[in-house]
Amino acid sequence: MVAKSNSVRQIREAKMMSKAELARKADVTVQTIDRIEKGNDCRLDTKRKIILALGYKLADRSRIFSKEDLKGDK
Repeated sequence: MVAKSNSVRQIREAKMMSKAELARKADVTVQTIDRIEKGNDCRLDTKRKIILALGYKLADRSRIFSKEDLKGDK
């Protein structure tokens, strides 16, 4: 599997948020956040949760996940 780029880590760190805090706000595990930050794929629902937990609107999804990453949504 090819790792895909996203801005989750950069945005999370800019907001001074820990992985645990983001995981709690998004209602996912810290391991999920870690995998996503490394570029691994995740479900569309998980992407939605992360976008909202970072304080963005779903319309801003391309600021967080690349267009290529969003194409392959499961």
